[in-house]
Formats: sequence, C-alpha cells, structure tokens
Amino acid sequence: MDIKVLGSGCTKCKTLFKNVEEALQTTGTEANLTKVEDIIEIMKLGVMTVPALVIDNKVVLSGRVANTKEIIEILNK
Repeated sequence: MDIKVLGSGCTKCKTLFKNVEEALQTTGTEANLTKVEDIIEIMKLGVMTVPALVIDNKVVLSGRVANTKEIIEILNK
C-alpha cells in the first residue's frame, strides 16, 4: 500500500501525517508512507485543498484533518 499525505507543511498537514502513522501502527498495516510538499506534485494529483490523503494514487480525503479512527476506517475499505 502506498500512502501520501499532501500539504505545505502546515500544522494541519503535520497532524494528518501523525494520525496516519498512528492508524498504521494501531492496525499493523504495512505501507509506504510519504509526505508530499511540492505544490506541482500536489496539483498533478488534482488536489486543490490541503491537507489531503492519497492511498494507492486515489485521493480519499481532501481539505481537512481526519482523526485516527476515521483513517483506520478508510484503511479497512
């Protein structure tokens, strides 16, 4: 599984990244987790509002911070 957290490095983006890390640890899910802060790369994915969460090249969340419980639900889908 390839997971990307998109954002400029703001507090919300950092919080989303931390919540994704916690969700992965809680579920024991193996994933390649990366932060993408390059605005050009973010725009290539069609994201206009950050933070955003991309799983396997599909935008699953944009414009808000999901809590750990919500991320676990997304991972289980």
